[in-house]
Amino acid sequence: MFIEAPPPSGETERVYKSSADSQGFVMNLTRAWAWRPDVFEGFAALRNQLTNASTLSKRDQAVIVCATAAQLGDSYCCYAWGRTLAQEIDAIAAAAVIQATDSNALTRRDRALAAWARKVAAAPNATTAADVESLRNEGFTDRAIFEATTFIAFRLAFSMINDALGVQPDWQLAETAHPAVRQAIAFGRAPGAKAS
Repeated sequence: MFIEAPPPSGETERVYKSSADSQGFVMNLTRAWAWRPDVFEGFAALRNQLTNASTLSKRDQAVIVCATAAQLGDSYCCYAWGRTLAQEIDAIAAAAVIQATDSNALTRRDRALAAWARKVAAAPNATTAADVESLRNEGFTDRAIFEATTFIAFRLAFSMINDALGVQPDWQLAETAHPAVRQAIAFGRAPGAKAS
């Protein structure tokens, strides 16, 4: 990344340990966010507040992140959440969401949500009442539409910070992603090199 990791401290060690405990390794993005562990944890707490009581399923959330990150050109979140979406549906469907193509495994709900995420990420002032109505037609309540839109905005903010600071996707994420997902990610920063 373009900035150095912060000097060791009790706070940085705490966030590194949390990353290692949850992922099995310290994520590259954690080293950037370790400059402000309070902001990192506050951001995560607010995101969890939204998702823990959300009407959106894990599948919905994975569709949102993959479509949003791909629209932004963020490879990091596509590797991380492409794995999740492959588990929730299948790898071909995950690749389709990332590439903005279609798959028989995607439901009309998935397609509507991905289209909304891409439109919000690309041009939020270009959204229309008809776009919202198309979400309602697929069973999304107004609460779910608000939650989806807020989650898109959270993901954009998170991705923009990582991308602007040159944070490379972890080689561990790329290595464990399905080949179809890896092939679909033809944008953004390349994964970091595997430690020798």
